Amino acid sequence: MKRIYSIPVAIAVLVIGCTKSDFLDRDTKDSIDGKNFFNTATDLQVYTNGFYEMLPNYTLYTDEDSKSDNLIPLSVDARVKGTRLIPPTNANTKWQWEDLRSINFFLQNYQKCPDEAAKLKYGGVARFFRAYFYYEKVKTYGDVPWYGKVLVANDPDLYKGRDSRKLVMDSVLADINFAVANIPKEVKLNEITAYTALLLKARICLFEGTFRKYHELGDYEKFLTEAASAASELIKSPYKLFSTGGAATAYRELFARNDQDATETILARDYNTTYGRQSVGYLMTSPTAGVYGIPKDMIDSYLMKDGTRFTDQPNYQTKGFYEEMQNRDPRLTQTTPGPDFAVYKETTREPVNLSITTTGYRVIKGLPTRDQWGSLNSYNDIIIFRFAEALLVLAEAKAELGALDQADLDNSINKLRARAGMPNLSLAAANANPDPFLKSWYPNIEKAVVNKGVILEIRRERRIELFNEGLRWDDLMRWKEGLKLMKPMVGMYFPGLGAFDFNNDGKTDVFLRTDNTTAAPAGTTSIINVNQKKLTNNTSGNFNPMSGTPCTFSEDEDRDYYYPIPTEDLTLNPNLKQSLKW
Repeated sequence: MKRIYSIPVAIAVLVIGCTKSDFLDRDTKDSIDGKNFFNTATDLQVYTNGFYEMLPNYTLYTDEDSKSDNLIPLSVDARVKGTRLIPPTNANTKWQWEDLRSINFFLQNYQKCPDEAAKLKYGGVARFFRAYFYYEKVKTYGDVPWYGKVLVANDPDLYKGRDSRKLVMDSVLADINFAVANIPKEVKLNEITAYTALLLKARICLFEGTFRKYHELGDYEKFLTEAASAASELIKSPYKLFSTGGAATAYRELFARNDQDATETILARDYNTTYGRQSVGYLMTSPTAGVYGIPKDMIDSYLMKDGTRFTDQPNYQTKGFYEEMQNRDPRLTQTTPGPDFAVYKETTREPVNLSITTTGYRVIKGLPTRDQWGSLNSYNDIIIFRFAEALLVLAEAKAELGALDQADLDNSINKLRARAGMPNLSLAAANANPDPFLKSWYPNIEKAVVNKGVILEIRRERRIELFNEGLRWDDLMRWKEGLKLMKPMVGMYFPGLGAFDFNNDGKTDVFLRTDNTTAAPAGTTSIINVNQKKLTNNTSGNFNPMSGTPCTFSEDEDRDYYYPIPTEDLTLNPNLKQSLKW
């Protein structure tokens, strides 16, 4: 398997080695000499290889979702708590621009290469990454300065203010359209192709269209139409859903296997024992590192296997673990351990261990074989873009446009449900009976004139299918549903202290107590002191990892949809204005 390329060290130093204080006005003599480079297809390839470092690494599987309502880590992120502060400098923020200068330097020089095919391909790759770069900026800060050229000393644009969101996103759309049109339509697992560009376009346009719609910025239809068009084109591509192993195992297998293939995976970051390892296995199993927990509202959102709603059942909030795991969407126990959980590639039931999860519901999606659980010892590939997302984009974009029909659902959401062995979603039935449980999460759905019920179901499907792939925060932001973070984020329910049988075999798996001396039955694998792992009612109720950590997103909701610009950058450029209400 080929790796997502890393730029050679010498070139990396020349191209992206500049510091924050001088990156905008560095003279080209400090970079690759444009006169002596960019002369061959190999030059263009080598340079653009460096852009791949902009893409996510293994922390895509845990890091982003643990900064949303999908995963609760030991230390809750500031943006979830609503306690973000204006940073003094741009260190460890997204207000950094070195990558953009590198991209623009390439675009300023690559046309001198006489190889026309190479210019189209790698020019497209560069504009793919410029679109990606600015998409990340706009998601984070809203209006930002657009730089379509390399800035040099004394350029008046060095100290320009923010450009309008419209100008920036229209420029992003032009870039990604160029990439789609000029990068070859190839199936390559570790390289940007026209198919990768199509999926990025679908993602960008869905975000922008729904953000404009729900934040009432206007002119949203254009982006939603572009999103649906890109997703439709991708659905006609060679890609399809990975289904090896059937409904009971295919979803888990897709993420846990060591080596990706190009069935569903459009772009993956390659890890292996020779070139590099990562720490996904460690983060998902260490009692001192990640300790991620899935909140109960996520668990409750999985449908019953017959397609009915779990949350329509009486007393669903207080069902015990064994009972709540029965007859559910098979993706549930391929995402978190069920009563008969066995480690990937093993057959023996794994002992229950609640010390490695804040909520009682630990994560196994993307968890590799046991030998890979040490720090920096995992080598399963990380999926960055996959075909399933196109199916979700198509359904949501068309639903938001009021253009969705049953055939669209059958060509999108119902393919995902079929892979999971679940019944089809009916457009008429969903709209006739919107789920009150989901509606309580997303009150802003009232801005959708039509298709409210099916939009809620598409959001359910999206959260379940794309769980722990880094998109949940962006979804809440674009739907203007940040107040969802104010909903209780609790874990597993216990009616009281004592012994609990998690797999219905007559043996105690979990024992809750208020001290460290009360004896648990012999063979108990998980003994919990509830003075340390809090319950909502002290000695009963749900695990409460947010105890003492109230979320304050609503103190100024409009403000918290954006990040603040670092103080130092506002001082250096007085034409920049701080983000809304910061």
